Amino acid sequence: MEKIRAAVIGVGYLGRFHAQKYAQAAACELVAVVDVRAAARDAALREFPCQVLEDYRELLGRVDVVSVVTPTPTHFAIARDFLEARAHVLVEKPVTETAAEARQLIELARAHSRVLQVGHLERFNAAIRAAEPYLKAPRFIECHRLAPYRERGTEVNVVLDLMIHDIDIVQTIVGVPVAAIDAIGTAVFSDEIDIANARIRFENGCVANATASRVSMKTERKLRVFEDEAYLSIDMQQKILTVIKKRPGPIEPGQLPVIIDERSFEQGDALKEEIDSFLDCVRTGHEPVVNGAAGLRALETAMRISEQMGLGSHRLAGQAHSA
Repeated sequence: MEKIRAAVIGVGYLGRFHAQKYAQAAACELVAVVDVRAAARDAALREFPCQVLEDYRELLGRVDVVSVVTPTPTHFAIARDFLEARAHVLVEKPVTETAAEARQLIELARAHSRVLQVGHLERFNAAIRAAEPYLKAPRFIECHRLAPYRERGTEVNVVLDLMIHDIDIVQTIVGVPVAAIDAIGTAVFSDEIDIANARIRFENGCVANATASRVSMKTERKLRVFEDEAYLSIDMQQKILTVIKKRPGPIEPGQLPVIIDERSFEQGDALKEEIDSFLDCVRTGHEPVVNGAAGLRALETAMRISEQMGLGSHRLAGQAHSA
């Protein structure tokens, strides 16, 4: 089988890692990387044994797959052009700036029978994957995603920067439409919202309470799921899954009324798994773990939360991608 020809558009902090994974993939050839910034191109020339370009349009029709790791306002045009050129596309989150753009990409991918995958990396977290068999009928979900302040990423609000990961996971777990949202947030160190809380009620009655902060003293990525007879604690940072279930049958004297099962997982390489999964979908035609529809769903909810905090579409339009 011929090697899949790959390219990465945008080789900043995250795009550089994308390029590394393609370069290491056995069934893949990293053909080129692209960046409009001279400094990024100079760094790429020193690291990657491939073509380094300024204009992505030079690659149209020359590659089979592409990762789009550029500011969000550019996602749509780049992904559209590659889909129209019959390339498969992995686009970082948020998928696009607007829901209408995302819908157009989904339709293009369908029309050309191409894979459109969205880079919600947390779906490839070992603890999240291990929890999936236990997630049956959640009643209440609590999410905390906290990070210390850093300059990178502050051009976007914390909902699109951090909370969108949990929005995607929660909507996948619950599996029904959102009925109502109540949200609040405030700026602290940047010009955008730095800490936010959203209460999301779903049509089946499940409620999710999500908090995201990039002004915390610690790093934390935790998800807690409450069901009728079970409680799951998922530590996505430390890769620990704790399942607490009601003990069946009569309780003997001295026995706890619950069974506690805690498992730890290797840190692994979620980005490698994400890109390997993308390449496998290209080879086999399987549906991506995070397809365009999932990316659209997360974007629409993130925008509703942002708007509730006073960030209308005119503010959202200027926001760039941060991973």
